[in-house]
Amino acid sequence: MARGGQGLARVAVVVRAGAAPLWWCGVFAAGIGLLVPGLTGRRIGVPAGAALFLVAAAVTACVRRKRYAALVRSAARAGKQDVLQDRAVTVRNWRRGHRWWLLLAFLAALGSSFAVPAAGGMLLAGVGTGLWLKAGWLGHRERTGETLIWVRVDWLGRRAGAPAGKPVKACRATGVAAGDAAPGGARRR
Repeated sequence: MARGGQGLARVAVVVRAGAAPLWWCGVFAAGIGLLVPGLTGRRIGVPAGAALFLVAAAVTACVRRKRYAALVRSAARAGKQDVLQDRAVTVRNWRRGHRWWLLLAFLAALGSSFAVPAAGGMLLAGVGTGLWLKAGWLGHRERTGETLIWVRVDWLGRRAGAPAGKPVKACRATGVAAGDAAPGGARRR
């Protein structure tokens, strides 16, 4: 790293990193959960899971939006000496930091199928969908402001997954051509 520079990770990429694993864990847990009749039966489990999916997606997409908006508004220009982290590295760091939590969430969703079939898996899938929606919202803000929003890597925490956590005091901004991820954290085409 250059002298005085800091490693920066894209905020939208960090938010989006958990979407796919949570979605797929939820889909698999819900699919397997449908095979188990459970205590309540599928007639209650599937509608309850659908309601949990919608609530989880909405809550996850909306939580901490004010904090993200404040960080985006106050973002300072990144310096020439700052090092921009690749999208793949950011995603890998998030997934490594959360692999045990993902496994526990999958097992909990699978275990809940013995009580309410498919509901736990649909809840997990809803959280994954909410993260995609939040990343899309951040991408919209990035496109509107024609800037990409970055956060210092050392402020992300031990699990590399808190882009709006307490340690984050400010964000940095670059032009839309910087980095290897499009606005919203998706891969560039």
